[in-house]
Amino acid sequence: MKKLSYIFLAVILFPFMGIVSSCSGDSKEEDEFDKWQEKNEEILNQWVANPSYKKILTFSKNESTTASFKNTDYIYVEVLETGSGGDSPLYTDTVRVAYRGHYIPTASYPEGLVFDQTYLDDFNWKTAGTAKFQTGALVDGFATALMHMHVGDRWRVRIPYMLGYGKNDYKASSSTTIPGYTNLVFEIAMYDMWHPGEYRSIFK
Repeated sequence: MKKLSYIFLAVILFPFMGIVSSCSGDSKEEDEFDKWQEKNEEILNQWVANPSYKKILTFSKNESTTASFKNTDYIYVEVLETGSGGDSPLYTDTVRVAYRGHYIPTASYPEGLVFDQTYLDDFNWKTAGTAKFQTGALVDGFATALMHMHVGDRWRVRIPYMLGYGKNDYKASSSTTIPGYTNLVFEIAMYDMWHPGEYRSIFK
């Protein structure tokens, strides 16, 4: 009789344990993005204070004016590799790049949650997948970086949320929603660039 009682108790408890486990996972996910605005603003302050980062004003602001600029008006760049290309893309030019985009680091994602990428594993110029974009079609921070890069450059670009997707949640795809106030970090490698009217053969 005792054995039957234990079995009956197990049948009752196991589904409940699954619910508890599921709720725990949901709670962890919520904790991951708890105080998200504050966390991103704190990270931005760290970027600003890092003297090794190259600071570039967004293309949408005019540096020659006497206007004062905010920390969110700049991108913060770490140069990983320097290419030999001469020109930088203009707003109307097209580029071919490999990239990986992720959020700021969190407890579960020490390198930041990856939300978009053209390659897996470590970057390799020969094997990485690439994508083609018109420079001006991208968020301001990404476009600003491209307009200062040359073919062969590989940069890690830190983009404040105001030069990314802003203060509101952004639905990047059917399965990906980028929370508001998300600073973005991109590794970008520039393979090619060309002007309007120029042609490039099909690439992988």
